[in-house]
Amino acid sequence: MGFSSGLPLALTFGTLSYWLAELGVSLTAIGLFGLVRTSYSLKFLWSPLVDRLSIPLLTRWLGRRRSWALTIQVLLALAIVALGMTDPRQTPAATALAAVIVAFLSASQDIVIDAYRIELLGPEEQGAGAAATQWGYRFGMLASGAGALYAASYGGWQFAYTLMAGLMLVGMITVWFTPEPGGTQPSEPLPGETVAARVGLWLSRAVVAPFLDFFARIGAARMAAIIVFIVLYKFGDAMAGSMSNPLYVALGFTKVEVATIAKVYGVIATLIGVAFGGLLVARWGVFRALFICGGLQALSNLMYAAQVWAGHDVAMLSLTIGGENLTGGMASSAFVAYLSGLCNREFTATQYALLSSLATVGLNVLAASGGALAQAMGWVPFFIVCTLFCVPALLLLLWLMRQPPAEPLPVGK
Repeated sequence: MGFSSGLPLALTFGTLSYWLAELGVSLTAIGLFGLVRTSYSLKFLWSPLVDRLSIPLLTRWLGRRRSWALTIQVLLALAIVALGMTDPRQTPAATALAAVIVAFLSASQDIVIDAYRIELLGPEEQGAGAAATQWGYRFGMLASGAGALYAASYGGWQFAYTLMAGLMLVGMITVWFTPEPGGTQPSEPLPGETVAARVGLWLSRAVVAPFLDFFARIGAARMAAIIVFIVLYKFGDAMAGSMSNPLYVALGFTKVEVATIAKVYGVIATLIGVAFGGLLVARWGVFRALFICGGLQALSNLMYAAQVWAGHDVAMLSLTIGGENLTGGMASSAFVAYLSGLCNREFTATQYALLSSLATVGLNVLAASGGALAQAMGWVPFFIVCTLFCVPALLLLLWLMRQPPAEPLPVGK
């Protein structure tokens, strides 16, 4: 399931930015294209619907989680094909609209998959579950990143996106043969004398209660600090990453060169990073793992600056991509375990969607200014600034580490 969750991301992120850069689109415009992924930051708005509502006929047959997952995955495959059929140079509005639809459906799929993982695993299994999900997620990103670049170099972008749509079958088959987690069957109609009363009761249970539960369990001040930390933790890394493919194009690297290095060094580094991040959570606790992995993730942004100085150097590109994937995998494992530990199982999908939505604010909204910043400052100062943007989250994490948790986290200390 992690594979099908990670697959669509690059198609509206790194792969799309490479496509745009190859066509000569400005860095500012490429950065602004990141706003098409705003759905990832807003998915908490419709997560209560996915968490509580049933799909007629399908839910009775497959269960709530599986019926939503399969429906969304079919629509997502069709949307990916449509995105590949657009022409970003001639009809940029159509490309943006198709990308928005892909991102919306991908974010909706994440709601279901995240809820499924949390409900299926016990509290002590969340760290390992997060690592396993990240393995699949990174393989999905590899397929739609390096794999799509390979496909585009031989068959064009439309062929590449159609091929990626076909890979959504991996997720569909997985969902089909995976049992529904316990306790997710459709509930009985809500009681109430009128339709308005029923709607009000549903909103209270499905929307208001999950959000208030955070503050009741954790406390208002601590929860506010956690929200700021979640937004900022991957902000600097996301801004640097949003400009990585335009940088490679500017330095003269071909699609095959980038894809080959990402395939060889990227996969190995990602697998090591994800596994090591999960190990750190299990051995040292989620907070110390977050700090170590976050610090290394910040320093990896300086590899991009070194790449600028090195120019078209394939060996240096291997180090850059390898370092980014290693530290990114480590940080993601620790981060997912942390978010999972904050959730109440009574409101799994809604609460995790809210937290993961906050995490993508830095990735999809704040980082959209990265193109304009890179164009104004130049490559090297830009990547140095991206590294500095990581510092506030690490300082806030140090404060959170010294606050006694209101409720024990399921992994580590």
